[in-house]
Amino acid sequence: MKIVLMTGIWPPDVGGPATHGPELARFLVGRGHSVHVVTMADREPTERPCPVETVSRELPFPARYPLVAARGARAARLADVLYASATYAAAAAASVAARRPLVVKLVSDPAYERAVRWGLFAGELEEFQGAPGPAIFVLKRLRTLALRRAGTVVVPSEYLAAIARRWGLDRSRIVTVPNPAPAAALPDPAEPHARTFVFAGRLTRQKALGTAIAAVGLVEGARLVLIGDGPERPKVERLAAGLPGRVELRGALPRAEVLRELSHATAAVISSDWENLPHAAVEALALGVPVVATAVGGVPEVVHDDVNGLLVPPGDPVALAEALRRVADDRGLRDRLAAAAAPSVADLTPDRVYGRIEELLREAAA
Repeated sequence: MKIVLMTGIWPPDVGGPATHGPELARFLVGRGHSVHVVTMADREPTERPCPVETVSRELPFPARYPLVAARGARAARLADVLYASATYAAAAAASVAARRPLVVKLVSDPAYERAVRWGLFAGELEEFQGAPGPAIFVLKRLRTLALRRAGTVVVPSEYLAAIARRWGLDRSRIVTVPNPAPAAALPDPAEPHARTFVFAGRLTRQKALGTAIAAVGLVEGARLVLIGDGPERPKVERLAAGLPGRVELRGALPRAEVLRELSHATAAVISSDWENLPHAAVEALALGVPVVATAVGGVPEVVHDDVNGLLVPPGDPVALAEALRRVADDRGLRDRLAAAAAPSVADLTPDRVYGRIEELLREAAA
């Protein structure tokens, strides 16, 4: 097959989609397919398993987004199928213009994320589904129109699949395919650094890193390592300054270094206010590292309380601190959770997960 992959972020960007895109492209190329990527970027791509075409983020959005669609359409005319892990409206427009089938990986509710980012809504994702208001109605309508163009909508969690089924999409086209464990070679099991907790991902409002920082401040001697970058970095830096020497911002790191840092963690931390099914949870578990996380979205589908991690309510630094303290102080608990971590995601191999996506692309192309 000839496949056009459209995505909003790509390494050196960080985050789940920036991990997913290169791994999937590398898998598909290894299977004998031709892949062409169209993405947005601030800098030169650091991973090129296939041709990667970029549109500069220095362009204003009204100019940048149509250019992404145009370049996607141009590439798709020579392809069999498009696959989009973001830029859904641009991908839908490219699919129509090129008259090629579209498969979408849905990682969030784009209408909700825009509404929160633009200050139109401040509640939970579930509440947003019934939220009134003309601006919110327009965002929801545009989201659904774009996704209706897709022959298949891939979602990583049953949680998000259940929400997407309420959008007026063809339910038979919504397919759950969990995120895979890391495709990269994993570091050898490591002795955890005492009372050291690691977050890896994009620094966005969704991740509620203020909650994680506040929780670490309540645990004597605890240290938090933040790996990643994103729009919330200035705010995170200000919060971290309140705990000098105890919160370390490492910025964006190569994948191998991220996995190495995670492997030494007492536990991985996910303090999100809302989530789908984060790559960071699967990655930590695959390394044999327990996950302390908020019980939001699809997180409980992979992090099982008191089995391979601990779950707490969102937005509660005291509850999160107590969970971190338990893992740090009770070595027996930490060892028990760690022993169950890797087996809990053993079935989520890259070959199995990406092989399923390859099947869906073949079906769409046919």
